[in-house]
Amino acid sequence: MKKPKIQTVCGFGCGSSLMLRMNVEAIAKKHNVEIEAFCGDVGTCCANDCDVIFISKELAQRIQDRAKVPIVEFNNFMNKQEVEEKTLAYFQTLN
Repeated sequence: MKKPKIQTVCGFGCGSSLMLRMNVEAIAKKHNVEIEAFCGDVGTCCANDCDVIFISKELAQRIQDRAKVPIVEFNNFMNKQEVEEKTLAYFQTLN
């Protein structure tokens, strides 16, 4: 499996996207999946080189017509169960 490049996105690229990135990295480590993750902001995320964008449902509406990679939408970045379920579901698409 190719090492996916995951961009976690929030409004400014340094708050909730950092929390989401750390949670996604922990989930990947727990399940022995090698990833590269980095934070981005909603204004420039579509120009960044990545394989997928992890973003809140509200902000996803702002990039849906510009994104050239799949988008994984979250209702709540702080809901660890939702983050794990959606992250693992994304990992399943890589096989």
